[in-house]
Amino acid sequence: GPSQLNDIPQLQPTTGDGNWMGYANPQQTAAGIHTRLYSRAFIVDDGKRRVVFVTADIGMVSQRLRLEVLQALQVKYGDLYRQDNVVLSGTHTHCGLGGYFQYTLFMITGGYMKAAIEPLVNGIVKSIDIAHNNMKPGRVYRNRGELDDSSLNRSPHSYLNNPEEERRRYKWNTDKQVLVLKFTDQDGDGIGMISWFAVHAVSMNYTNRMVSSDNMGYASYLLEQDKNPGGLPGQGSFVAGFSSSNLGDVTPNTRGPYCVNTGLPCDYLNSSCPIGGTTMCLASGPGEDMFESTRIIGHNVYLKAKELYANAVEEVTGFIHHAHQWVNMTDVTVQINETHTVSTTCKPALGHSFAAGTTDGGGGLNFTQGAVEGDPFWDGIRDALLGPPSNQTKECHHPKPILFSTGEMNWPLPWHPQIVDVQMITIGSVAVVAVPGEMTTMSGRRLREAIKGELESEGTLKDMEVVIAGLSNVYTHYITTYEEYQVQRYEGASTIYGPHTLSAYLQKYRGLARAIAQDRVSELPAGPQPPFFTENLFNFVPLALFDRKPENMSFGDVLEQVYPVYRQGDVVTVTFVAGNPRNSGDIRDKTFVTVEIFDNRTETWEVVHNDASWETRFHWLKGSNRESNATVEWQIPPTASAGSYRIKHFGHYKELKGLQPVITPYEGSSDVFAVTASFYYE
Repeated sequence: GPSQLNDIPQLQPTTGDGNWMGYANPQQTAAGIHTRLYSRAFIVDDGKRRVVFVTADIGMVSQRLRLEVLQALQVKYGDLYRQDNVVLSGTHTHCGLGGYFQYTLFMITGGYMKAAIEPLVNGIVKSIDIAHNNMKPGRVYRNRGELDDSSLNRSPHSYLNNPEEERRRYKWNTDKQVLVLKFTDQDGDGIGMISWFAVHAVSMNYTNRMVSSDNMGYASYLLEQDKNPGGLPGQGSFVAGFSSSNLGDVTPNTRGPYCVNTGLPCDYLNSSCPIGGTTMCLASGPGEDMFESTRIIGHNVYLKAKELYANAVEEVTGFIHHAHQWVNMTDVTVQINETHTVSTTCKPALGHSFAAGTTDGGGGLNFTQGAVEGDPFWDGIRDALLGPPSNQTKECHHPKPILFSTGEMNWPLPWHPQIVDVQMITIGSVAVVAVPGEMTTMSGRRLREAIKGELESEGTLKDMEVVIAGLSNVYTHYITTYEEYQVQRYEGASTIYGPHTLSAYLQKYRGLARAIAQDRVSELPAGPQPPFFTENLFNFVPLALFDRKPENMSFGDVLEQVYPVYRQGDVVTVTFVAGNPRNSGDIRDKTFVTVEIFDNRTETWEVVHNDASWETRFHWLKGSNRESNATVEWQIPPTASAGSYRIKHFGHYKELKGLQPVITPYEGSSDVFAVTASFYYE
């Protein structure tokens, strides 16, 4: 049947002073662009049903974001795209902006920002529009392979608590498989691809202050550059989505955790250092710095996906199904075994080790991973500020020492979601399970196995490939196995619905799979609607102030000029008098930077890179007295043509005229410089 894909509108959040979603480091505010963030949408229709899969370069899809996207789709398309046939998944980059959540915990680092959520909603909807308008008959193929040297389990101590006979069935303590779906038109020409691989998008560490799509975004960039030669990022018809999976305990920082002050390995059980505690224990990637690590991991993932794509011959046929329910996750009764031991999930709560952070970015306090006892000092502060957890919640979460009893905190709004989406779509023999959080390796294996069993139980669906799409629809932190939960490292402490969280999800997803296998999806109860808060949303990020510039200079003037000649491999740097990038508003269709080459035949300047290109970096530096500047770096690729170039910077500045704020665009250009293969002229 007709199956189809898109191009990629951007989700560009503001890049000056906004807060990040990911490391929860209040010092980590945005100050530039490494690469842009994109939304990639794929629509598949079998003539009777259709499904939409979106993978977006954001930390996670929040419930608020999903509800607003669904609202916008309803206005535009009526009942065509709904909560049951649209899956929204985040790549889990930790270098995107926050501000698009409606639950208090996620607003603490900066609040709810209309300016942050609007470009996200508009960008995702636009990618769906493009896919919708480009649908044509085509084919889908599937392929899978293994990728080594690109992931490491960051909580092996927890993993080892899983039953030995279960662990013995697997060669690795992380899932190495890469699943690729290849989309072609009827002539067999490629129009797109989705790849799933379980690894955290944290190659860029918490010292980074530039918006970045991290390792997965770089993999997309490389494959799209391959298939759309000569195009700028996000332009061209071929779309390559690299999507997250059960990455809960999986890091790309393959050198593992070391104490940065001594160079010795961290303590195995609680990932801390003798001097400096958890903040000194950091895992690093394979490269010399985070940019190189991002490049290496992204390149590995790209190469494997490219190979699987090229060799994909197993055609996906059959029908499309989709099933969705809303579930109150604070109150699911779980049957543990045949002798009917019954347990329930809990009101949300975060344990002490949540505050310890992980070896990919530690917490700033003296918490350690693996804490199964509370800390009287922090508990005292919490009790005074937020109130202690109830006995019922304490017992329910045992052995987790509760740091924040978020399920009992409702001021000014609930701190965590109660109503959660469970959803899955099947495209022929491929089942995509939308999981609302970060499943650990073993949790994901149990879920995939349970779903495969249910889907194949009726005999109508055969040889099903089940893949987990993580960070989908609503964010509920981590989902560990019951055994991993007992250890209470970061992942267990962040399993917010208690020790039976995974069992509850297994039960719910099996129900969806059974309904699909029996073709009785219409009988599934929809479940309780999630809230959509309109009051009490708060925001701590102040408006961007007025911009000032040095005496006798204009915005866009060059403060530090380029050299006259560069070689391939060199870095060109130029600094401009700049305004706050936040004054540029929604910049999805604009760029802050262009690198341009002079075309002698047409006597015109042609853009070869913009601020979305991997080769460019845009740094915004806020100076004293509200004067700021922008530095653009261009790393000249070895393949760059020799010729005459210039670098331009575009922006907006805000000033007070009368009593009105006025925003004015400006642009600046470097001197013309030569790129040459050699400094010796004939």
